[in-house]
Amino acid sequence: GGIIAERTTDLRDIRDRVIAELRGEAEPGLPAVDGQVILFADDLSPADTAALDTDLFVGLVTELGGPTSHTAIIARQLNVPCIVATGTGIKTITSGTKVLIDGSLGTITLNAEEAEATALVEESAARAAKIAEWRGPAQTRDGHRVQLLANVQDGVTSRKAATTEAEGIGLFRTELCFLSATEEPSVDEQAAIYAQVLEAFPESKVVVRSLDAGSDKPVPFTSMPDEMNPALGVRGLRIARGNVELLERQLDAVAQAATDLGRDENAPTWVMAPMVATSDEAQWFADMCRERGLVAGAMIEVPAAALMADKIMPHLDFVSIGTNDLTQYAMAADRMSPELAYLTDPWQPAVLRLIKMTCDEGKRQDVPVGICGEAAADPLLAVVLTGLGVDSLSAASTALAAVGAQLAEVDLDTCKKAADAALDSPGATEARDAVRALVEAAH
Repeated sequence: GGIIAERTTDLRDIRDRVIAELRGEAEPGLPAVDGQVILFADDLSPADTAALDTDLFVGLVTELGGPTSHTAIIARQLNVPCIVATGTGIKTITSGTKVLIDGSLGTITLNAEEAEATALVEESAARAAKIAEWRGPAQTRDGHRVQLLANVQDGVTSRKAATTEAEGIGLFRTELCFLSATEEPSVDEQAAIYAQVLEAFPESKVVVRSLDAGSDKPVPFTSMPDEMNPALGVRGLRIARGNVELLERQLDAVAQAATDLGRDENAPTWVMAPMVATSDEAQWFADMCRERGLVAGAMIEVPAAALMADKIMPHLDFVSIGTNDLTQYAMAADRMSPELAYLTDPWQPAVLRLIKMTCDEGKRQDVPVGICGEAAADPLLAVVLTGLGVDSLSAASTALAAVGAQLAEVDLDTCKKAADAALDSPGATEARDAVRALVEAAH
Protein backbone atom coordinates (compact mmCIF):
# COMPACT_ATOMS: atom_id res chain seq x y z
CA GLY A 1 0.00 0.00 0.00
CA GLY A 2 0.87 3.66 -0.04
CA ILE A 3 4.24 4.79 -1.36
CA ILE A 4 5.27 1.27 -2.37
CA ALA A 5 1.98 0.61 -4.20
CA GLU A 6 2.24 3.86 -6.13
CA ARG A 7 5.77 2.96 -7.23
CA THR A 8 5.23 -0.57 -8.49
CA THR A 9 5.65 0.90 -11.98
CA ASP A 10 9.21 1.85 -11.02
CA LEU A 11 9.94 -1.77 -10.09
CA ARG A 12 8.34 -3.13 -13.25
CA ASP A 13 10.44 -0.75 -15.32
CA ILE A 14 13.65 -2.02 -13.70
CA ARG A 15 12.50 -5.60 -14.34
CA ASP A 16 11.74 -4.93 -18.01
CA ARG A 17 15.04 -3.15 -18.60
CA VAL A 18 17.04 -5.96 -16.99
CA ILE A 19 15.22 -8.59 -19.06
CA ALA A 20 15.80 -6.59 -22.26
CA GLU A 21 19.51 -6.30 -21.44
CA LEU A 22 19.81 -10.05 -20.78
CA ARG A 23 18.06 -10.85 -24.06
CA GLY A 24 20.09 -8.35 -26.03
CA GLU A 25 16.94 -6.44 -26.95
CA ALA A 26 16.32 -2.70 -27.11
CA GLU A 27 15.19 -1.21 -23.82
CA PRO A 28 11.50 -0.32 -23.56
CA GLY A 29 10.85 3.35 -24.11
CA LEU A 30 8.66 6.11 -25.47
CA PRO A 31 6.94 5.85 -28.85
CA ALA A 32 8.34 7.78 -31.80
CA VAL A 33 6.16 10.75 -32.73
CA ASP A 34 6.40 13.33 -35.50
CA GLY A 35 4.41 16.15 -33.91
CA GLN A 36 2.98 17.42 -30.65
CA VAL A 37 0.97 14.80 -28.76
CA ILE A 38 -0.64 14.10 -25.40
CA LEU A 39 0.65 10.72 -24.28
CA PHE A 40 -1.88 8.24 -22.87
CA ALA A 41 -0.47 5.20 -21.04
CA ASP A 42 -1.21 2.63 -18.36
CA ASP A 43 1.65 4.25 -16.50
CA LEU A 44 5.09 5.62 -17.28
CA SER A 45 8.44 4.75 -15.74
CA PRO A 46 10.55 7.43 -14.05
CA ALA A 47 13.24 7.05 -16.72
CA ASP A 48 10.75 7.50 -19.56
CA THR A 49 9.04 10.43 -17.86
CA ALA A 50 12.37 12.17 -17.29
CA ALA A 51 13.27 11.56 -20.95
CA LEU A 52 10.12 13.24 -22.31
CA ASP A 53 10.83 15.75 -25.05
CA THR A 54 8.51 18.48 -23.81
CA ASP A 55 8.42 20.09 -27.26
CA LEU A 56 6.68 16.94 -28.54
CA PHE A 57 4.98 15.41 -25.48
CA VAL A 58 2.90 18.35 -24.28
CA GLY A 59 0.69 16.42 -21.86
CA LEU A 60 0.49 13.10 -20.03
CA VAL A 61 -2.47 10.99 -18.91
CA THR A 62 -2.08 7.66 -17.07
CA GLU A 63 -4.54 5.04 -15.92
CA LEU A 64 -2.46 4.14 -12.87
CA GLY A 65 -0.12 5.98 -10.51
CA GLY A 66 -0.85 8.57 -7.88
CA PRO A 67 0.13 12.07 -6.74
CA THR A 68 3.36 10.82 -5.11
CA SER A 69 4.40 8.52 -7.96
CA HIS A 70 7.59 9.40 -9.79
CA THR A 71 5.56 9.97 -12.95
CA ALA A 72 3.52 12.74 -11.35
CA ILE A 73 6.48 14.27 -9.51
CA ILE A 74 8.74 14.42 -12.58
CA ALA A 75 5.91 15.70 -14.80
CA ARG A 76 5.38 18.59 -12.37
CA GLN A 77 9.10 19.34 -12.42
CA LEU A 78 9.04 19.38 -16.24
CA ASN A 79 5.94 21.60 -16.16
CA VAL A 80 4.07 19.06 -18.28
CA PRO A 81 0.29 18.95 -17.65
CA CYS A 82 -0.37 15.55 -16.09
CA ILE A 83 -3.45 13.61 -15.00
CA VAL A 84 -2.91 10.32 -13.14
CA ALA A 85 -5.08 7.51 -11.77
CA THR A 86 -7.86 8.02 -14.30
CA GLY A 87 -8.96 4.39 -14.28
CA THR A 88 -9.67 2.24 -17.32
CA GLY A 89 -11.94 4.75 -19.07
CA ILE A 90 -9.06 6.23 -21.05
CA LYS A 91 -8.58 2.94 -22.91
CA THR A 92 -11.48 3.91 -25.19
CA ILE A 93 -9.63 7.02 -26.42
CA THR A 94 -7.94 6.16 -29.70
CA SER A 95 -4.78 7.53 -31.27
CA GLY A 96 -5.48 10.60 -33.37
CA THR A 97 -8.30 11.90 -31.17
CA LYS A 98 -8.15 15.63 -30.49
CA VAL A 99 -7.71 16.00 -26.73
CA LEU A 100 -7.60 18.95 -24.36
CA ILE A 101 -6.44 18.31 -20.79
CA ASP A 102 -6.34 20.57 -17.74
CA GLY A 103 -3.81 19.22 -15.26
CA SER A 104 -4.94 21.55 -12.48
CA LEU A 105 -8.59 20.50 -12.74
CA GLY A 106 -7.96 16.91 -13.82
CA THR A 107 -10.30 17.23 -16.80
CA ILE A 108 -10.08 15.63 -20.24
CA THR A 109 -12.08 17.11 -23.14
CA LEU A 110 -12.39 15.14 -26.38
CA ASN A 111 -12.78 16.69 -29.83
CA ALA A 112 -13.24 20.22 -28.52
CA GLU A 113 -14.15 22.85 -31.09
CA GLU A 114 -11.09 24.80 -32.20
CA ALA A 115 -12.45 28.10 -30.92
CA GLU A 116 -13.23 26.58 -27.51
CA ALA A 117 -9.81 24.94 -27.28
CA THR A 118 -8.03 28.14 -28.28
CA ALA A 119 -9.93 30.17 -25.70
CA LEU A 120 -9.14 27.69 -22.92
CA VAL A 121 -5.45 27.54 -23.82
CA GLU A 122 -5.23 31.34 -23.93
CA GLU A 123 -6.96 31.54 -20.56
CA SER A 124 -4.47 29.04 -19.15
CA ALA A 125 -1.54 31.04 -20.55
CA ALA A 126 -2.88 34.24 -19.01
CA ARG A 127 -3.27 32.46 -15.66
CA ALA A 128 0.31 31.17 -15.88
CA ALA A 129 1.58 34.69 -16.60
CA LYS A 130 -0.19 36.06 -13.50
CA ILE A 131 1.30 33.29 -11.40
CA ALA A 132 4.79 33.99 -12.72
CA GLU A 133 4.43 37.68 -11.86
CA TRP A 134 3.06 37.17 -8.35
CA ARG A 135 5.25 38.09 -5.39
CA GLY A 136 4.51 37.55 -1.73
CA PRO A 137 3.65 37.89 1.01
CA ALA A 138 0.28 36.28 0.42
CA GLN A 139 -2.83 38.28 1.15
CA THR A 140 -6.33 38.77 -0.16
CA ARG A 141 -7.21 41.77 -2.30
CA ASP A 142 -8.28 43.69 0.80
CA GLY A 143 -5.14 42.86 2.77
CA HIS A 144 -6.05 39.79 4.85
CA ARG A 145 -2.77 37.90 5.40
CA VAL A 146 -2.36 34.17 5.01
CA GLN A 147 1.09 32.75 5.62
CA LEU A 148 2.39 30.55 2.78
CA LEU A 149 4.84 27.87 3.89
CA ALA A 150 6.65 25.00 2.16
CA ASN A 151 6.51 21.25 2.64
CA VAL A 152 10.02 19.74 2.56
CA GLN A 153 11.73 16.44 3.21
CA ASP A 154 15.45 17.27 3.44
CA GLY A 155 18.05 19.98 3.06
CA VAL A 156 17.86 19.95 -0.73
CA THR A 157 14.12 20.64 -0.85
CA SER A 158 14.44 23.18 1.96
CA ARG A 159 17.09 25.15 0.08
CA LYS A 160 14.97 25.01 -3.06
CA ALA A 161 11.97 26.33 -1.11
CA ALA A 162 14.08 29.22 0.15
CA THR A 163 14.39 30.47 -3.45
CA THR A 164 10.59 30.73 -3.78
CA GLU A 165 7.96 32.89 -2.09
CA ALA A 166 7.76 30.51 0.88
CA GLU A 167 7.77 32.39 4.20
CA GLY A 168 9.07 29.39 6.11
CA ILE A 169 8.53 25.65 6.41
CA GLY A 170 5.12 24.35 7.41
CA LEU A 171 5.94 20.65 7.23
CA PHE A 172 9.32 18.93 7.45
CA ARG A 173 8.61 15.24 6.89
CA THR A 174 11.42 13.78 8.99
CA GLU A 175 10.52 10.15 8.32
CA LEU A 176 11.39 10.55 4.64
CA CYS A 177 15.03 11.00 5.67
CA PHE A 178 15.08 7.50 7.13
CA LEU A 179 13.02 5.20 4.90
CA SER A 180 16.08 3.07 4.11
CA ALA A 181 17.84 3.34 7.48
CA THR A 182 18.14 -0.05 9.19
CA GLU A 183 19.69 1.50 12.31
CA GLU A 184 18.47 4.57 14.15
CA PRO A 185 20.82 7.51 13.57
CA SER A 186 22.42 8.95 16.69
CA VAL A 187 21.23 12.24 18.15
CA ASP A 188 24.25 13.98 16.60
CA GLU A 189 23.58 12.41 13.19
CA GLN A 190 19.92 13.40 13.31
CA ALA A 191 20.80 16.92 14.44
CA ALA A 192 23.09 17.34 11.43
CA ILE A 193 20.26 16.29 9.08
CA TYR A 194 17.74 18.61 10.72
CA ALA A 195 20.21 21.51 10.71
CA GLN A 196 20.37 21.35 6.90
CA VAL A 197 16.65 22.06 6.80
CA LEU A 198 16.63 24.71 9.51
CA GLU A 199 19.56 26.72 8.15
CA ALA A 200 17.77 27.36 4.83
CA PHE A 201 15.30 29.55 6.76
CA PRO A 202 17.49 31.11 9.48
CA GLU A 203 14.99 33.83 10.41
CA SER A 204 11.69 32.08 9.71
CA LYS A 205 9.35 29.60 11.31
CA VAL A 206 10.13 25.94 10.66
CA VAL A 207 7.63 23.22 11.60
CA VAL A 208 9.18 19.80 12.16
CA ARG A 209 6.91 16.76 12.21
CA SER A 210 8.07 13.97 14.48
CA LEU A 211 8.41 10.56 12.86
CA ASP A 212 5.25 9.70 10.94
CA ALA A 213 6.41 6.13 10.42
CA GLY A 214 4.12 3.19 9.85
CA SER A 215 1.31 2.54 7.37
CA ASP A 216 2.61 3.59 3.93
CA LYS A 217 5.97 4.82 5.30
CA PRO A 218 7.79 1.94 7.00
CA VAL A 219 11.00 3.04 8.73
CA PRO A 220 13.11 -0.10 9.35
CA PHE A 221 14.70 0.94 12.65
CA THR A 222 11.31 1.44 14.33
CA SER A 223 10.80 -2.36 14.22
CA MET A 224 7.16 -2.02 13.29
CA PRO A 225 5.07 -5.19 13.64
CA ASP A 226 3.10 -6.55 10.69
CA GLU A 227 -0.51 -5.42 10.97
CA MET A 228 -3.69 -6.39 9.15
CA ASN A 229 -4.66 -2.72 8.75
CA PRO A 230 -1.57 -0.52 9.24
CA ALA A 231 -3.37 2.73 8.32
CA LEU A 232 -5.42 2.24 11.50
CA GLY A 233 -2.58 0.71 13.47
CA VAL A 234 0.58 1.72 15.28
CA ARG A 235 1.81 4.75 13.34
CA GLY A 236 2.92 8.29 14.06
CA LEU A 237 2.86 9.26 17.73
CA ARG A 238 1.49 5.82 18.62
CA ILE A 239 4.93 4.31 17.98
CA ALA A 240 6.32 6.36 20.86
CA ARG A 241 3.86 4.81 23.28
CA GLY A 242 5.85 1.60 23.00
CA ASN A 243 9.24 3.25 22.44
CA VAL A 244 9.30 6.65 24.10
CA GLU A 245 13.11 6.81 23.91
CA LEU A 246 12.87 6.95 20.11
CA LEU A 247 10.79 10.13 20.28
CA GLU A 248 12.90 11.61 23.06
CA ARG A 249 16.07 11.19 21.01
CA GLN A 250 14.44 12.80 17.99
CA LEU A 251 13.27 15.79 20.02
CA ASP A 252 16.76 16.06 21.54
CA ALA A 253 18.19 16.17 18.01
CA VAL A 254 15.77 18.87 16.87
CA ALA A 255 16.54 20.97 19.94
CA GLN A 256 20.28 20.47 19.44
CA ALA A 257 20.08 21.54 15.78
CA ALA A 258 18.09 24.65 16.73
CA THR A 259 20.53 25.57 19.52
CA ASP A 260 23.61 25.01 17.34
CA LEU A 261 22.16 27.40 14.74
CA GLY A 262 21.28 30.02 17.36
CA ARG A 263 17.56 29.91 16.64
CA ASP A 264 15.36 31.79 19.12
CA GLU A 265 11.83 33.16 19.45
CA ASN A 266 12.43 35.31 16.36
CA ALA A 267 13.07 32.16 14.33
CA PRO A 268 11.02 29.59 16.22
CA THR A 269 11.39 25.84 15.83
CA TRP A 270 7.97 24.26 16.05
CA VAL A 271 7.44 20.51 16.41
CA MET A 272 4.18 18.68 15.82
CA ALA A 273 3.09 15.11 16.42
CA PRO A 274 1.21 13.09 13.81
CA MET A 275 -1.84 10.96 14.57
CA VAL A 276 -2.85 12.68 17.81
CA ALA A 277 -6.33 11.46 18.75
CA THR A 278 -6.83 12.41 22.41
CA SER A 279 -6.20 15.23 24.86
CA ASP A 280 -3.86 13.01 26.90
CA GLU A 281 -1.69 12.34 23.84
CA ALA A 282 -1.48 16.06 23.08
CA GLN A 283 -0.46 16.93 26.64
CA TRP A 284 2.10 14.10 26.79
CA PHE A 285 3.78 15.23 23.58
CA ALA A 286 3.64 18.93 24.43
CA ASP A 287 5.32 18.37 27.80
CA MET A 288 8.25 16.61 26.11
CA CYS A 289 8.61 19.45 23.59
CA ARG A 290 8.54 22.23 26.17
CA GLU A 291 11.14 20.46 28.32
CA ARG A 292 13.46 21.05 25.36
CA GLY A 293 12.41 24.63 24.59
CA LEU A 294 10.44 23.67 21.48
CA VAL A 295 7.07 25.05 20.38
CA ALA A 296 4.54 22.22 20.70
CA GLY A 297 1.82 21.32 18.22
CA ALA A 298 -0.18 18.46 16.78
CA MET A 299 -1.55 17.30 13.48
CA ILE A 300 -5.32 17.29 13.19
CA GLU A 301 -5.78 14.33 10.87
CA VAL A 302 -7.79 11.91 12.99
CA PRO A 303 -11.46 13.01 12.99
CA ALA A 304 -11.55 12.51 16.76
CA ALA A 305 -8.96 15.28 17.14
CA ALA A 306 -11.16 17.73 15.21
CA LEU A 307 -14.20 16.73 17.24
CA MET A 308 -12.24 17.13 20.50
CA ALA A 309 -10.32 20.26 19.50
CA ASP A 310 -11.72 22.16 22.48
CA LYS A 311 -10.00 19.70 24.85
CA ILE A 312 -6.83 19.18 22.81
CA MET A 313 -5.91 22.79 22.02
CA PRO A 314 -5.37 23.99 25.62
CA HIS A 315 -2.24 21.82 25.69
CA LEU A 316 -0.80 23.11 22.41
CA ASP A 317 0.78 26.20 20.88
CA PHE A 318 -0.52 25.43 17.36
CA VAL A 319 -2.20 22.79 15.23
CA SER A 320 -1.84 21.82 11.59
CA ILE A 321 -4.57 20.02 9.67
CA GLY A 322 -3.34 17.12 7.56
CA THR A 323 -6.08 16.99 4.94
CA ASN A 324 -4.78 13.85 3.23
CA ASP A 325 -5.35 11.55 6.19
CA LEU A 326 -8.25 13.56 7.61
CA THR A 327 -10.10 12.97 4.34
CA GLN A 328 -9.17 9.30 4.26
CA TYR A 329 -10.39 8.67 7.79
CA ALA A 330 -13.49 10.87 7.57
CA MET A 331 -14.63 9.22 4.32
CA ALA A 332 -13.51 5.68 5.27
CA ALA A 333 -11.72 5.41 1.92
CA ASP A 334 -8.11 4.47 1.14
CA ARG A 335 -6.52 7.60 -0.31
CA MET A 336 -4.25 5.46 -2.51
CA SER A 337 -7.18 3.82 -4.32
CA PRO A 338 -7.97 5.26 -7.79
CA GLU A 339 -11.45 3.73 -7.54
CA LEU A 340 -12.20 5.79 -4.42
CA ALA A 341 -10.75 9.09 -5.62
CA TYR A 342 -14.25 10.61 -5.70
CA LEU A 343 -14.45 10.03 -1.93
CA THR A 344 -10.91 11.04 -1.00
CA ASP A 345 -11.42 14.52 -2.38
CA PRO A 346 -10.61 17.31 0.11
CA TRP A 347 -13.57 19.24 -1.32
CA GLN A 348 -15.90 16.80 0.46
CA PRO A 349 -18.17 19.00 2.62
CA ALA A 350 -17.81 16.57 5.53
CA VAL A 351 -14.07 17.20 5.55
CA LEU A 352 -14.55 20.95 5.24
CA ARG A 353 -16.91 20.89 8.22
CA LEU A 354 -14.20 19.21 10.32
CA ILE A 355 -11.76 21.89 9.20
CA LYS A 356 -14.26 24.62 10.15
CA MET A 357 -14.73 23.10 13.60
CA THR A 358 -10.97 23.17 14.12
CA CYS A 359 -10.57 26.74 12.85
CA ASP A 360 -13.45 28.01 14.98
CA GLU A 361 -11.92 26.46 18.09
CA GLY A 362 -8.52 27.85 17.19
CA LYS A 363 -9.98 31.36 17.06
CA ARG A 364 -11.71 30.85 20.42
CA GLN A 365 -8.48 29.70 22.08
CA ASP A 366 -6.05 31.88 20.09
CA VAL A 367 -4.27 28.80 18.74
CA PRO A 368 -2.93 29.16 15.17
CA VAL A 369 -4.40 26.67 12.69
CA GLY A 370 -2.57 25.70 9.51
CA ILE A 371 -3.17 23.33 6.61
CA CYS A 372 -0.34 21.11 5.40
CA GLY A 373 -2.07 18.52 3.20
CA GLU A 374 -2.51 18.50 -0.57
CA ALA A 375 -5.56 20.74 -0.15
CA ALA A 376 -3.24 23.68 0.51
CA ALA A 377 -1.84 23.39 -3.04
CA ASP A 378 -5.25 23.87 -4.69
CA PRO A 379 -5.64 27.60 -5.45
CA LEU A 380 -9.44 27.48 -5.56
CA LEU A 381 -9.67 25.46 -2.36
CA ALA A 382 -7.25 27.91 -0.73
CA VAL A 383 -9.99 30.53 -1.12
CA VAL A 384 -12.35 28.30 0.87
CA LEU A 385 -9.75 27.49 3.51
CA THR A 386 -9.03 31.19 3.98
CA GLY A 387 -12.75 31.78 4.41
CA LEU A 388 -12.87 29.01 7.00
CA GLY A 389 -10.23 30.85 9.00
CA VAL A 390 -6.91 29.07 8.52
CA ASP A 391 -3.83 31.11 9.40
CA SER A 392 -1.32 29.38 7.11
CA LEU A 393 -1.17 27.11 4.08
CA SER A 394 1.76 24.76 3.54
CA ALA A 395 2.37 22.96 0.24
CA ALA A 396 5.09 22.02 -2.21
CA SER A 397 7.10 25.17 -2.84
CA THR A 398 6.32 25.01 -6.57
CA ALA A 399 2.59 25.34 -5.81
CA LEU A 400 2.76 28.44 -3.62
CA ALA A 401 2.80 31.10 -6.34
CA ALA A 402 -0.45 29.81 -7.85
CA VAL A 403 -2.10 29.90 -4.42
CA GLY A 404 -0.81 33.39 -3.67
CA ALA A 405 -1.90 34.72 -7.06
CA GLN A 406 -5.41 33.33 -6.56
CA LEU A 407 -5.81 34.83 -3.09
CA ALA A 408 -4.70 38.23 -4.42
CA GLU A 409 -7.71 38.28 -6.75
CA VAL A 410 -10.40 37.91 -4.07
CA ASP A 411 -11.33 39.75 -0.90
CA LEU A 412 -11.98 38.15 2.47
CA ASP A 413 -15.75 38.50 2.11
CA THR A 414 -15.62 36.42 -1.09
CA CYS A 415 -13.53 33.82 0.74
CA LYS A 416 -16.15 33.59 3.49
CA LYS A 417 -18.99 33.30 0.98
CA ALA A 418 -17.03 30.59 -0.84
CA ALA A 419 -16.57 28.72 2.43
CA ASP A 420 -20.28 28.91 3.20
CA ALA A 421 -21.18 27.70 -0.29
CA ALA A 422 -18.81 24.74 -0.03
CA LEU A 423 -20.04 23.79 3.43
CA ASP A 424 -23.65 23.90 2.24
CA SER A 425 -23.03 21.72 -0.83
CA PRO A 426 -24.17 18.08 -0.97
CA GLY A 427 -20.90 16.81 -2.42
CA ALA A 428 -17.38 17.61 -3.58
CA THR A 429 -18.27 18.31 -7.21
CA GLU A 430 -21.07 20.69 -6.27
CA ALA A 431 -18.81 22.44 -3.75
CA ARG A 432 -16.08 22.98 -6.33
CA ASP A 433 -18.53 24.25 -8.95
CA ALA A 434 -20.24 26.63 -6.53
CA VAL A 435 -16.96 28.14 -5.40
CA ARG A 436 -15.62 28.49 -8.93
CA ALA A 437 -18.77 30.40 -9.92
CA LEU A 438 -18.41 32.73 -6.93
CA VAL A 439 -14.73 33.42 -7.58
CA GLU A 440 -15.27 34.05 -11.29
CA ALA A 441 -18.11 36.44 -10.51
CA ALA A 442 -15.88 38.34 -8.08
CA HIS A 443 -13.20 39.10 -10.70
